[in-house]
Amino acid sequence: MKVVLKPLQWLYCLYALLCFIVLMVPVFLFAVPASFAGRIRGGDLIYKACIFWADAWFALVFIRHRNIYEQPLQKDASYIFVANHISYLDAAIIPKVVRKPLRPLGKAELGKVPVFGFIYKRAIVSVDRSSAANRAKSVQVLKSILRKGISVLVFPEGTFNLTRQPLKDFYDGAFRIAIETGTPIKPVLFLDTYDRMHYKSIFSLTPGRNRCIFLEEVNTQGFTLKDVGLLRDQVFCQMEAKLQQYRASWIQE
Repeated sequence: MKVVLKPLQWLYCLYALLCFIVLMVPVFLFAVPASFAGRIRGGDLIYKACIFWADAWFALVFIRHRNIYEQPLQKDASYIFVANHISYLDAAIIPKVVRKPLRPLGKAELGKVPVFGFIYKRAIVSVDRSSAANRAKSVQVLKSILRKGISVLVFPEGTFNLTRQPLKDFYDGAFRIAIETGTPIKPVLFLDTYDRMHYKSIFSLTPGRNRCIFLEEVNTQGFTLKDVGLLRDQVFCQMEAKLQQYRASWIQE
């Protein structure tokens, strides 16, 4: 049966890729003049365009996205969203997950992709891990954005979780920034992206449900820089327990 269905999946993936490209063109045409509005206003406008793109693309490729809130978001609050990272689809679903001004932290290398890269660089905070100076610059940009009341999203695992465990080890960066800026952390579980698109290939995309779970926020008031590891481990344990509770499909006991 898998041999029979494989050509159909390839056709579906090509269709999804075509839709991705076609829908990206009007976003690019909008992003060019919007970029002249500045890093903040222009970035907000481009992110809104990405939300329209995501709504259209997910509908066209028959992926049913749903946000589930164990604790609702505060309307006017800014957060550091931290999410697990296990699929190429993780980046695409961000505009479906956070429907308010946001700057994800992303790899600088993707900014070199034609057309998409122009939008990408203006809708995210890029990080170049090739040097400590570049990493420090990205941290300063994130802090500046948070002080302006705009949320950020970070994948604290850094790269794909290639293990069969709920999560791989977290880096400290997001938690250090949260303490330094007094910003609450909002953990989010990307529960179904592993099933919708496996990290081994972009041609593994399949239609179906795609749930994102917003967990209880972690208030950083009272934490000091000496507590970075404590905060990191608290969020890690919270997300790990919930991934097990929701029976994430990649977990192998």
